[in-house]
Amino acid sequence: MKRREFINRSMGATMLASTAPLSKLFAHVNEIASKSVTQDANYDVIVVGVGSMGSSTCYHLAKQGHKVLGLEQFDIPHELGSYAGQSRIIRKAYFEHPDYVPLLERAYQNWKTLEDETGAELYFKTGLLYYGKSDHALIKGLWESANKYSIPINEITSKEQASHFSQFRIADDYERLIEPDAGFVTPERAVLLYTERAIQSGASIHTKEKTLEWKRNGSTITVKTDKKTYQCKKLVITAGPWAGEVVPGLSKDLKVTRQMIAWVKPKNWKRFELGNFPCWTIADHERPGIYYGFPILPTSQFGGPIGMKLAHHYHGDVTHADRVNRIPTQEDESNLIRMLNKFMPEGYESTHVMKTCLYTNTPDENFVLDFVPDQQKNVVIAAGFSGHGFKFSSVVGEIMAELAITGSTTQPIGFLNAQRFS
Repeated sequence: MKRREFINRSMGATMLASTAPLSKLFAHVNEIASKSVTQDANYDVIVVGVGSMGSSTCYHLAKQGHKVLGLEQFDIPHELGSYAGQSRIIRKAYFEHPDYVPLLERAYQNWKTLEDETGAELYFKTGLLYYGKSDHALIKGLWESANKYSIPINEITSKEQASHFSQFRIADDYERLIEPDAGFVTPERAVLLYTERAIQSGASIHTKEKTLEWKRNGSTITVKTDKKTYQCKKLVITAGPWAGEVVPGLSKDLKVTRQMIAWVKPKNWKRFELGNFPCWTIADHERPGIYYGFPILPTSQFGGPIGMKLAHHYHGDVTHADRVNRIPTQEDESNLIRMLNKFMPEGYESTHVMKTCLYTNTPDENFVLDFVPDQQKNVVIAAGFSGHGFKFSSVVGEIMAELAITGSTTQPIGFLNAQRFS
């Protein structure tokens, strides 16, 4: 039976023993980044923000032989933005909008290319469970994308639920589905590897250097930082929750919110480990938004935090990227505990770690991948990822490089234009 064959195969997947510990990779990349700092002031392209989208953009530009400068105000990686947290779900049956699916197809290809180039394992095929009532946006949207693009989605029978996913307690009126080719990508490792490959291809990456302002004068763009002033022909802005500051004209359409992520200790640790437990999403009909989570990942390969990671995909309090309250509240924690007690009877014994990440939300929760208005196609921006962007970073970098160098892209991004909010 195909469904059972998939379950047995994906749950028993092994890891690459040759993958370097994250701490060593961090030290290595930041060492070579410090050595890549030059006295040059003129570049083909400057990339502001070397996080998930920015590191990928630097990689794609440098790989093509362009003279690139990446400016990052913090270390690489860091936990102050949107991408940190050990794991990020990747999936194709995209409930948010079916037009994302072609971009996801390319993203999967590009993740495989980076794995082949570096010998690292970044994408882990665990399968992704979907639980929710048939009229919920999660379920309706994933079926729309799956049917339009022939994405494999398998219904889980009651017998299979009891046999393979007994960690969950799911109401009879919920749909039970699994996307076999979904799983997770490791964000910090991906950012480090993209940065490393960019430097190896000739890019200069400056950390702990904050961009203060930029100005276009004809065909030249001047970028002033807290350390130096540079010139470039094209500017790419991938500044995450700081994008509204870097491009003030877009700030009214970019709302930053505070989001909490938790790592918990389950009552039965082994049943929730990678190899025994998939990624999952639950649309609780009694609460807005969607809950999601991951298997427990071995720290020897993935680093910390320790425990089973989960979060609530729903807009938190509006904040500013430089003034975030990063102290978890009792309400932050109790929201997640309540969900675990309801849907996973053995899923919670104690909370190990809680961390803050940031969403940069657009009014329609779709990205902005476009030229900055009124800049004659010399300034490109990737922003407003609304809490579901990291999986796309491998293709967003390619798109940013194409827009910056050729003025167009082969990828279908028309629905992500910057003018739609005007």
